[in-house]
Amino acid sequence: MIKKWIYYSSIALVTAFITLGFKSTSHNSLNEVKQDEASFYNFPSFEEIEYETYFFDFTFPYTGKTFTGFKEAVAFKESQGKYTLINSLGYMGKYQFGRAALRAIGIQNNSEFLSNPRLQEKAFKALLAKNKWELREEIEQYNGKIINGIVISESGILAAAHLGGAGSVKKFFRNNGKKTIKDNYGTSLESYMKKFGGYDTSFIEANSNAKIKH
Repeated sequence: MIKKWIYYSSIALVTAFITLGFKSTSHNSLNEVKQDEASFYNFPSFEEIEYETYFFDFTFPYTGKTFTGFKEAVAFKESQGKYTLINSLGYMGKYQFGRAALRAIGIQNNSEFLSNPRLQEKAFKALLAKNKWELREEIEQYNGKIINGIVISESGILAAAHLGGAGSVKKFFRNNGKKTIKDNYGTSLESYMKKFGGYDTSFIEANSNAKIKH
Protein backbone atom coordinates (compact mmCIF):
# COMPACT_ATOMS: atom_id res chain seq x y z
CA MET A 1 0.00 0.00 0.00
CA ILE A 2 2.83 2.39 0.91
CA LYS A 3 4.65 1.55 -2.33
CA LYS A 4 1.54 2.35 -4.37
CA TRP A 5 1.11 5.67 -2.54
CA ILE A 6 4.75 6.60 -3.29
CA TYR A 7 4.31 5.57 -6.94
CA TYR A 8 1.19 7.67 -7.50
CA SER A 9 2.62 10.60 -5.57
CA SER A 10 5.71 10.55 -7.80
CA ILE A 11 3.53 10.58 -10.93
CA ALA A 12 1.55 13.53 -9.56
CA LEU A 13 4.72 15.50 -8.81
CA VAL A 14 6.20 14.85 -12.27
CA THR A 15 2.93 15.85 -13.95
CA ALA A 16 2.77 19.07 -11.95
CA PHE A 17 6.38 19.92 -12.86
CA ILE A 18 5.78 19.37 -16.57
CA THR A 19 2.56 21.40 -16.48
CA LEU A 20 4.29 24.35 -14.82
CA GLY A 21 7.05 24.15 -17.42
CA PHE A 22 4.55 24.77 -20.21
CA LYS A 23 2.51 27.53 -18.56
CA SER A 24 2.71 30.97 -20.13
CA THR A 25 5.13 33.38 -18.50
CA SER A 26 5.58 37.13 -18.63
CA HIS A 27 7.68 36.80 -21.85
CA ASN A 28 6.19 38.05 -25.10
CA SER A 29 5.31 35.61 -27.85
CA LEU A 30 7.71 35.22 -30.79
CA ASN A 31 5.55 37.42 -33.02
CA GLU A 32 5.25 40.12 -30.37
CA VAL A 33 9.01 40.24 -29.85
CA LYS A 34 9.65 40.60 -33.56
CA GLN A 35 7.08 43.35 -33.91
CA ASP A 36 8.65 45.23 -30.99
CA GLU A 37 12.08 44.98 -32.63
CA ALA A 38 10.71 46.25 -35.94
CA SER A 39 9.00 49.23 -34.32
CA PHE A 40 12.34 50.53 -33.05
CA TYR A 41 14.33 49.68 -36.18
CA ASN A 42 15.24 52.36 -38.70
CA PHE A 43 15.35 50.65 -42.07
CA PRO A 44 18.68 51.53 -43.72
CA SER A 45 16.99 51.30 -47.12
CA PHE A 46 14.14 53.64 -48.03
CA GLU A 47 12.45 50.74 -49.82
CA GLU A 48 10.91 49.18 -46.74
CA ILE A 49 8.85 46.71 -48.77
CA GLU A 50 12.05 44.75 -49.30
CA TYR A 51 12.12 44.01 -45.57
CA GLU A 52 9.07 41.74 -45.59
CA THR A 53 11.35 38.76 -44.98
CA TYR A 54 12.92 40.47 -41.97
CA PHE A 55 10.21 39.12 -39.68
CA PHE A 56 11.31 35.59 -40.50
CA ASP A 57 15.03 36.18 -40.19
CA PHE A 58 17.14 36.88 -37.12
CA THR A 59 20.11 38.20 -39.15
CA PHE A 60 19.58 41.67 -37.73
CA PRO A 61 19.87 44.22 -39.21
CA TYR A 62 20.22 42.52 -42.60
CA THR A 63 18.00 39.92 -44.16
CA GLY A 64 20.22 36.90 -44.67
CA LYS A 65 21.32 36.15 -48.21
CA THR A 66 18.49 38.05 -49.91
CA PHE A 67 19.08 40.93 -52.28
CA THR A 68 18.29 43.38 -49.51
CA GLY A 69 20.88 41.64 -47.35
CA PHE A 70 23.40 42.04 -50.16
CA LYS A 71 22.90 45.74 -50.76
CA GLU A 72 22.81 46.63 -47.08
CA ALA A 73 25.96 44.60 -46.39
CA VAL A 74 27.76 46.36 -49.25
CA ALA A 75 26.49 49.73 -48.01
CA PHE A 76 27.73 49.09 -44.49
CA LYS A 77 31.17 48.15 -45.80
CA GLU A 78 31.31 51.19 -48.08
CA SER A 79 29.93 53.91 -45.83
CA GLN A 80 28.28 52.36 -42.76
CA GLY A 81 25.03 53.11 -44.57
CA LYS A 82 25.48 56.91 -44.59
CA TYR A 83 23.77 58.57 -47.53
CA THR A 84 25.62 61.89 -47.24
CA LEU A 85 29.16 60.56 -46.78
CA ILE A 86 31.94 61.77 -49.09
CA ASN A 87 35.27 60.02 -48.61
CA SER A 88 38.77 61.45 -49.04
CA LEU A 89 38.82 60.49 -52.73
CA GLY A 90 35.48 62.09 -53.50
CA TYR A 91 33.36 58.95 -53.62
CA MET A 92 29.82 59.74 -52.54
CA GLY A 93 26.83 58.39 -50.72
CA LYS A 94 25.70 55.19 -49.15
CA TYR A 95 27.32 53.03 -51.85
CA GLN A 96 30.29 55.35 -52.51
CA PHE A 97 29.82 56.24 -56.16
CA GLY A 98 32.50 57.95 -58.19
CA ARG A 99 31.59 60.68 -60.65
CA ALA A 100 32.32 58.50 -63.67
CA ALA A 101 29.98 55.77 -62.41
CA LEU A 102 27.23 58.33 -61.81
CA ARG A 103 27.58 59.76 -65.31
CA ALA A 104 27.50 56.26 -66.77
CA ILE A 105 24.02 55.69 -65.36
CA GLY A 106 22.71 59.14 -66.25
CA ILE A 107 23.19 61.14 -63.04
CA GLN A 108 24.71 64.56 -63.64
CA ASN A 109 23.99 66.43 -60.41
CA ASN A 110 26.18 65.31 -57.51
CA SER A 111 24.40 67.45 -54.94
CA GLU A 112 21.01 66.07 -55.87
CA PHE A 113 22.42 62.56 -55.68
CA LEU A 114 23.77 63.10 -52.16
CA SER A 115 20.54 64.61 -50.87
CA ASN A 116 18.23 61.99 -52.38
CA PRO A 117 18.29 58.54 -50.71
CA ARG A 118 15.78 57.07 -53.16
CA LEU A 119 17.96 58.16 -56.05
CA GLN A 120 20.97 56.46 -54.47
CA GLU A 121 19.05 53.19 -54.12
CA LYS A 122 18.03 53.37 -57.78
CA ALA A 123 21.60 54.20 -58.78
CA PHE A 124 22.95 51.13 -57.00
CA LYS A 125 20.54 48.85 -58.85
CA ALA A 126 21.27 50.53 -62.17
CA LEU A 127 25.02 50.09 -61.76
CA LEU A 128 24.52 46.44 -60.78
CA ALA A 129 22.44 45.92 -63.93
CA LYS A 130 25.13 47.49 -66.10
CA ASN A 131 27.92 45.48 -64.45
CA LYS A 132 25.89 42.30 -64.70
CA TRP A 133 25.69 42.84 -68.46
CA GLU A 134 29.37 43.69 -68.76
CA LEU A 135 30.35 40.59 -66.78
CA ARG A 136 27.70 38.18 -68.07
CA GLU A 137 30.29 35.88 -69.65
CA GLU A 138 32.45 35.81 -66.52
CA ILE A 139 29.40 35.08 -64.37
CA GLU A 140 28.39 32.20 -66.61
CA GLN A 141 31.91 30.78 -66.83
CA TYR A 142 33.12 31.12 -63.24
CA ASN A 143 30.00 30.95 -61.08
CA GLY A 144 30.46 28.07 -58.61
CA LYS A 145 34.17 27.59 -59.35
CA ILE A 146 36.90 28.02 -56.76
CA ILE A 147 39.75 30.49 -57.24
CA ASN A 148 42.31 31.09 -54.50
CA GLY A 149 40.09 29.24 -52.08
CA ILE A 150 37.09 31.47 -52.83
CA VAL A 151 33.82 30.06 -54.15
CA ILE A 152 32.97 32.44 -56.99
CA SER A 153 29.37 33.63 -57.17
CA GLU A 154 27.38 36.20 -59.10
CA SER A 155 26.94 38.45 -56.07
CA GLY A 156 30.67 38.29 -55.30
CA ILE A 157 31.52 39.25 -58.87
CA LEU A 158 29.07 42.17 -58.81
CA ALA A 159 30.41 43.37 -55.46
CA ALA A 160 33.97 43.26 -56.79
CA ALA A 161 32.85 45.24 -59.84
CA HIS A 162 31.32 47.84 -57.56
CA LEU A 163 34.67 48.14 -55.81
CA GLY A 164 37.02 48.23 -58.77
CA GLY A 165 34.95 48.34 -61.95
CA ALA A 166 33.98 45.62 -64.42
CA GLY A 167 37.29 45.94 -66.26
CA SER A 168 39.28 45.07 -63.14
CA VAL A 169 37.11 42.00 -62.55
CA LYS A 170 37.69 40.83 -66.14
CA LYS A 171 41.43 41.28 -65.60
CA PHE A 172 41.24 39.24 -62.39
CA PHE A 173 39.69 36.31 -64.22
CA ARG A 174 41.99 36.59 -67.21
CA ASN A 175 44.88 36.05 -64.80
CA ASN A 176 42.98 33.30 -62.96
CA GLY A 177 43.30 35.30 -59.76
CA LYS A 178 47.09 35.23 -59.79
CA LYS A 179 47.39 39.00 -59.90
CA THR A 180 46.13 40.90 -56.84
CA ILE A 181 44.01 43.90 -57.73
CA LYS A 182 43.26 46.51 -55.04
CA ASP A 183 41.54 49.87 -54.79
CA ASN A 184 43.24 53.05 -53.59
CA TYR A 185 42.66 52.07 -49.95
CA GLY A 186 44.24 48.66 -50.39
CA THR A 187 41.00 46.65 -50.48
CA SER A 188 41.28 43.72 -52.89
CA LEU A 189 38.72 42.42 -55.36
CA GLU A 190 39.23 38.99 -53.81
CA SER A 191 38.10 40.22 -50.41
CA TYR A 192 34.84 41.51 -51.90
CA MET A 193 34.25 38.29 -53.83
CA LYS A 194 34.62 36.36 -50.61
CA LYS A 195 32.77 38.71 -48.27
CA PHE A 196 29.77 39.25 -50.53
CA GLY A 197 29.54 35.84 -52.13
CA GLY A 198 26.42 33.70 -52.06
CA TYR A 199 23.77 36.42 -51.99
CA ASP A 200 20.72 36.30 -54.24
CA THR A 201 21.19 38.91 -56.97
CA SER A 202 18.86 37.26 -59.47
CA PHE A 203 16.53 40.21 -58.85
CA ILE A 204 18.85 42.35 -61.01
CA GLU A 205 18.37 42.07 -64.76
CA ALA A 206 21.45 42.58 -66.92
CA ASN A 207 21.13 45.80 -68.89
CA SER A 208 23.90 47.33 -70.99
CA ASN A 209 22.13 50.69 -71.07
CA ALA A 210 20.84 50.96 -67.51
CA LYS A 211 20.00 54.59 -66.77
CA ILE A 212 18.26 56.49 -64.00
CA LYS A 213 15.04 58.19 -64.99
CA HIS A 214 13.87 60.75 -62.46
